[in-house]
Amino acid sequence: MLKLKFLAQNRSRDGSSSHAAQQADEDFFLPDLCNIRAVFLAVIITQLLAFTLTLADSAGYNDFWPRLGVVSMFSQWVALTGTAVLCATRKQLMKLPLAWSAGVCLSLLAASALAISEICYRILAYSAQELIMDSHHAYFLFRSVGITTIFGAMGLRYIYVQHQWRRNVHDEAELRIQALQARIRPHFLFNSMNTIAAMIRGQPALAEQAVEDLADLFRFSLADSRNQVRLHEEMDLCRQYARIESLRLGKRLHIEWDLDKVPMDAMVPGLCVQPLLENAIYHGIEGLPDGGTINIHGTMENQMITITIKNPLPKARPNPRKGNQMALENTRQRLRLAYGDLGKLDKENDSEFYRVYLQFPYRSTTSAQ
Repeated sequence: MLKLKFLAQNRSRDGSSSHAAQQADEDFFLPDLCNIRAVFLAVIITQLLAFTLTLADSAGYNDFWPRLGVVSMFSQWVALTGTAVLCATRKQLMKLPLAWSAGVCLSLLAASALAISEICYRILAYSAQELIMDSHHAYFLFRSVGITTIFGAMGLRYIYVQHQWRRNVHDEAELRIQALQARIRPHFLFNSMNTIAAMIRGQPALAEQAVEDLADLFRFSLADSRNQVRLHEEMDLCRQYARIESLRLGKRLHIEWDLDKVPMDAMVPGLCVQPLLENAIYHGIEGLPDGGTINIHGTMENQMITITIKNPLPKARPNPRKGNQMALENTRQRLRLAYGDLGKLDKENDSEFYRVYLQFPYRSTTSAQ
């Protein structure tokens, strides 16, 4: 027991440090400009800017295309150089206050534009002066740096607004999820405590095991909703929950586990399967006088894991229990936050069975970090 607690503390400490680094990265407004998608967007936006500047400055059709070629080449050099500089200095910029980091970003963009402009002027001063160069060296540098600074400030402002919007949406979603997580069903707690109290004298070993399982379940419930765990940890928690319920339901509860085809090192949001198992028991098994069997089946295809939870339904349900949608919506939102459009939760039911399909991409411990 002491060894398990020591390992859990070390894992928690490592997870806290990695989570802090990830949180700092998410809080910084400037995105990762080393990403191929960011570079592609920079190229497209710069080309549109070059096209606009050429339209505004071109004297006619015959002058347009040669000027567009030179302006595009020059603009792309400035944009890609500035993107590379911001990419290389992003970690250092994260350590600065917001106003300072924005000012340094503009200064770096202006310095990059100044350096590229000076190089281009000296290379193209004689061969392409009529296309892009002005008669005055200083004015050409001033115009290049000025345009870069103005559009760089507009771009940084747009990035900051988008970052704040995404952050607000993310925070609101997390608040809703944490509020849903905090609503532990009172009936389960009361039933578990009553069951444990009844076993203390006659079956103290089972009562002690039930208390430990209940403590683990509540520890996971109160943990940060953004934490991810290995799939085998989530399944161990499900088995602990099933042991608690089997003490109360006895032979009425039977669970078939078919997870041999699923990699147990996959990283998943904590408490993404247990609430679905709780629904299967609460809305299915408890309403059947003779109980029934819950099937938990897992498959993986094309690096996508699918876990299916199937439970029988009572035939006569004059007053169906409410609250099933809360756990489903909770899990659906957490999958969306963790995996985007790749995380899905679907359901279907007929007159006899209710099925929930949990789908998410396979990300091992190494790739998740």
